[in-house]
Amino acid sequence: MRGLIPDSFIDELLARVDIVDVIERRVPLKKAGREWTACCPFHNERSPSFYVSPAKQFFHCFGCGAHGSALKFLMDYERLEFPDAVEELAQTVGLKVPREGGREAAPREDKTDLYALLDAAASWYEGELPRNADAQAYCKKRGLDAETIKRFRLGWAPAGYDGVIKSLGNSERRMQLLNEAGMVASSERGSKYDRFRERLMFPILDRRGRVIAFGGRVLSSEQSPKYLNSPETPLFHKGRELFALWQVKQANANLQRIVVVEGYMDVIALHQAGLPIAVATLGTATTPEHTEVLFRAAPDVVFCFDGDRAGRAAAWKALESALPRLRDGRQAYFLFLPDGEDPDSLVRKEGRDGFEQRIKQAMPLSDYFFNELSHDVEMGSLDGRARLAERARPLIAKLPDGAFRDLMAQELEKRSGARAMLQADPAAHRAVQRPVAVQRSLVRSAISLLLAQPGLADLVEKPYRFLGLDKPGVGLLAELLDIARSRPGINSAVLVEHFAERPEYPSLQKLMAALSVGEPEIQRLEFMSALERMEHQSLIQRRNSLSARRDQLSDAEKAELRTLLPLREQMSSKS
Repeated sequence: MRGLIPDSFIDELLARVDIVDVIERRVPLKKAGREWTACCPFHNERSPSFYVSPAKQFFHCFGCGAHGSALKFLMDYERLEFPDAVEELAQTVGLKVPREGGREAAPREDKTDLYALLDAAASWYEGELPRNADAQAYCKKRGLDAETIKRFRLGWAPAGYDGVIKSLGNSERRMQLLNEAGMVASSERGSKYDRFRERLMFPILDRRGRVIAFGGRVLSSEQSPKYLNSPETPLFHKGRELFALWQVKQANANLQRIVVVEGYMDVIALHQAGLPIAVATLGTATTPEHTEVLFRAAPDVVFCFDGDRAGRAAAWKALESALPRLRDGRQAYFLFLPDGEDPDSLVRKEGRDGFEQRIKQAMPLSDYFFNELSHDVEMGSLDGRARLAERARPLIAKLPDGAFRDLMAQELEKRSGARAMLQADPAAHRAVQRPVAVQRSLVRSAISLLLAQPGLADLVEKPYRFLGLDKPGVGLLAELLDIARSRPGINSAVLVEHFAERPEYPSLQKLMAALSVGEPEIQRLEFMSALERMEHQSLIQRRNSLSARRDQLSDAEKAELRTLLPLREQMSSKS
């Protein structure tokens, strides 16, 4: 999604907005020296530990660790996806968001009419619900109250082939929009008819509360299919959307846990019972895109499934989708229901407290992971433990680098007796290794100082004389210098945002958050000293490399070695 918006526009946007203004509209700030402070909006606290730096255009909470640019704040606070946060921020400074496509920076296609049509369709279905006795009886039977019906904008698609067409499609343009929105289907003869007929209608909303599609449920078990969803459209991609996520966000200012169930009515029943934390996928298995959206909404995700074979197969699919997204601080749980029960029936029997207790007792991902992989394995035999290790290793390797991955590897070793020598796929391996680039002290120091003062890049001439140093992070430092040199006046937040979709981004953000305020002149001296030491170490490495193959050197290399031999090893202990 991010790639559709030119990086140059993100740079301009972050340069135009003031992070203090963005945050102060949502959180009361108080001046504290050169920074602003507040009680953190992302966790409960009595004493302010949330700081906003106008100089760096960056926020950081010393309590919970939240940090980032104005865009990151908007995504976390408003629970927006990246494109929506860009749109929101751009509106505040009067910028129109360009999109990259087939043509350079092609403008985004205007879908205003499509959104308006779908909203009108939802309103028409809402108006039809009170007119149908069967639909009213069904809602009463399912215990739906008027407030819930209104909150979810439930409606009724009446019998007949042209109800929506007659109400909303009285022009060629409107018929075109109905077709584009997936509201009509075509017969073999090419004539158009309403896709949804004699169904209870569930509007599907995007993360900004706009209607983008519908789900329709029949009232009788004799009709099929039981559920019918809108087809894929320019606005609706079922592998990315979740039913009721909008309602969940509206009901929870500080959402800590979200529950994924299988049916629309299960979601609605839980909301009505006082548990407005439930969402559902839209007739598809849980996808990686779903899990990313879920973990952005809440740190804890509970996947709730039937306990039968189909339910467990769906749960395993959810686990595989969640593994690559389980960064430290994120947790997944699995709740399996008794035979013949679903969330709707259980919450009616047990009430809010009973179902909430089930959620609290949900199985952690680690337990489900090892139980599922070893259920048909003879753990008392060497062959059985070897089989468990072979099954688990490639899956654990998908986990992001961090404490949870380490603990899962330790648990595998404990259960199988085999060392968990994990080998991730090349892409995952690069993702794990690249952040380490800023972990070594000298290179890390130089990067930190550059992030504190991007203008220091103007003091460094090309070619960079430290590039021969074979140490992690050298290439990253050179890239940061190139960006800062090409953008005079760039601030710290804009510099870091250039890496927003790269593995280095979390490490750079942590360095930004850890930066201490220092005198600019002292920082300049420290930065130049770090580069000088890196250059010195680069020359020593070159000397050692030439010395190791002294007998095979060319005349030019011999001459180079003679100039390097007097180098001393001082300052080489830190890198």
